[in-house]
Amino acid sequence: MKIPQLQKKPEVKSCHNKTWQDDYSWIHQKNILEVLKDSSKLLGEVREYLEEENNYFEHNMNDTKEIQKKIFDEIKGRIKLDDESLPFKDKKYEYWTKTTTKGNYSIKLRKKIGSKDVEEIWNGDLEKNKLKTEYFGVGDLEVSYNDKFLGYSLDLKGSEYYTIYIRDIESNKLITEKIEETSGSITFSLDDKFIYYSKLDENHRPRKIYRHKLGAPTKNDQLIFEEKSKAFTVGIGISSDEKYYFINTSDHNTSEQYYFGKDEENPKPKLIKKRKKGVIYSVNSWGGYFYNHTNDGAEDFKIDVCQDLSNQNWKSFIPAKDEVLIGGLAFLNDWIIRSETSNALGKLIIRNPKTGEENDLNFVDEKVIVPSISLKQRDRNTDEVYLSYSSPKTPGRTYLYNFKTHNKKLVKEQEIPSGHNPEDYIVERLECPSHDGRMVPLTITRHKKTKIDGNANLLLYGYGSYGSSMSPGFSSTRLSLINRDVIWVTAHIRGGMERGMKWWKEGKLLNKKNTFADYIAVGKYLIEKKYTSLGKIIGMGGSAGGLLMGAVVNKAPELFLGIVMAVPFVDSLTTNLDHSLPLTVGEFDEFGNAKDNKEHFDYIYSYAPYNNIKKMDYPNMLITTSLSDNRVLFDEPAKFTAKLRDYKTDNNLLLLKTEMNAGHGGKSGRDGAIEEIAIDYAFILKITKKI
Repeated sequence: MKIPQLQKKPEVKSCHNKTWQDDYSWIHQKNILEVLKDSSKLLGEVREYLEEENNYFEHNMNDTKEIQKKIFDEIKGRIKLDDESLPFKDKKYEYWTKTTTKGNYSIKLRKKIGSKDVEEIWNGDLEKNKLKTEYFGVGDLEVSYNDKFLGYSLDLKGSEYYTIYIRDIESNKLITEKIEETSGSITFSLDDKFIYYSKLDENHRPRKIYRHKLGAPTKNDQLIFEEKSKAFTVGIGISSDEKYYFINTSDHNTSEQYYFGKDEENPKPKLIKKRKKGVIYSVNSWGGYFYNHTNDGAEDFKIDVCQDLSNQNWKSFIPAKDEVLIGGLAFLNDWIIRSETSNALGKLIIRNPKTGEENDLNFVDEKVIVPSISLKQRDRNTDEVYLSYSSPKTPGRTYLYNFKTHNKKLVKEQEIPSGHNPEDYIVERLECPSHDGRMVPLTITRHKKTKIDGNANLLLYGYGSYGSSMSPGFSSTRLSLINRDVIWVTAHIRGGMERGMKWWKEGKLLNKKNTFADYIAVGKYLIEKKYTSLGKIIGMGGSAGGLLMGAVVNKAPELFLGIVMAVPFVDSLTTNLDHSLPLTVGEFDEFGNAKDNKEHFDYIYSYAPYNNIKKMDYPNMLITTSLSDNRVLFDEPAKFTAKLRDYKTDNNLLLLKTEMNAGHGGKSGRDGAIEEIAIDYAFILKITKKI
């Protein structure tokens, strides 16, 4: 089949006295945000190219149809399709969700406390069918405090423009006008007369908080807060003691918070602490005190406490620890719970507020755990919580845990209907030195039958941006590769926060190349230790992890047999230079500001994947994107693919697959998500000749 070719329309670009030619910049339309909302506005020749690439993908993956179906069935067979969540006890009702064998979306249920009669208040599949839409993204699903109203937000394109609906649960009728072009988040007021929401601006940034009176026209909605900086985005929530509303405004690196009381008829948010570049803080209230979780003077965070926000006298509550990430607090009447993370491992710590005594919550023998807690009821006068954990080989388990008696009762275990024996798998935690001697943590999962003799293929997963840590939890989907002799390794590279804020700072801005160097060092280390061999690694990453894939494949293509990159941020220089795009301005503290800073420009130019494609052999590559993605525009992977076709000197597979009705997260619904994973895995099994 003829290889797709995107027409060249060379444009000479210049910035900071440097010029370069971009043959494919023309596919980025000036009205790109309108295109995301309405794909009929897409240029005809661009649509034609994307469809040609999709046909080329189908042609080259035709021999994987059988294995795609097999993997789909395997993954679905590991999911308990007919399942229910644990209940949350509100004041009058217990609420929970369930999934069904045939459905793709969840159902929300409730029953009055003490009653056996179950009421269905939301059914995602019925809602989708009623709207007759291919894409169906649920943003938020909230019940009012008086249990009368259901608020939900929907994105029907994948472009993350959410419309809010408020429905009377008893009559099932909408009680107010729908509210369009929001961020999707819904906060009911404590008196159930209003909702608070954030509106998206012309650049798809939530910078305004509105209060909407239920039943009133939306044109009368009251603007209660507006963020003036284009780099900051806003959200609103309610304090743990339900006495205050907190408005948080932030970029990735700096935050500022405002508050107002629950009984204020005309809310006037008051500033808590003025923003200071590089300082993140978050205040909550409980038990007559305000708690501030902040990195101000504490790189890996600390928690301070005071009694009065109008006359702040902050005192240390939880002091900082070097390269130990201090998490936020959860409150019960007699207990305070927090988390700590170090070296990519987490733990929970329980504090008795009366005595100040703290104890680690350790009852799991496995070395690699991901602990978390969730409240079982709104009434905080309890000693019990739901406590959950998993490991790469052990499915999730949830216990009802009593802090006073230390009794634990297993109340839910992730079932694998097709069967799973944790003893068939080996999980290892290793560290390897990077180029500068920093030790990078690795989580390795393999089948016990897989030999460490250099013959195995190895999937090396990485992300390394925004301080996002890759938690080593259980994933039933990965077993389809691991069971076929593919070793799965997660590289906890810099740019995440597995080793605290320092780990993040060493992988961003003018340190960004550490992220790529860490990943390459991990690959070489795994070859040296005989987990795999040169040319047998499959790199995988999505979004900013796609930036990672693009950078490392340009730098060290010989390491890889293949690369799988989803919605990849590969035209990073062009995007950084365009301050009108939704995310650019808010990410200056993550990647830099190439337009206004020559040092940033030179640095980004030196690693941006699209700008650094070379005349050389590249490994097999599968690139996926979505037409309605507003986070990483579809034109980035499209341009990257087209330029690769010009430059690469090999005959390896290069496939671009565009979802024409989806967004950054890919297809909606359970089956849609499984289909996309099955395609990725089928590509991997095709190039490893394991079909």
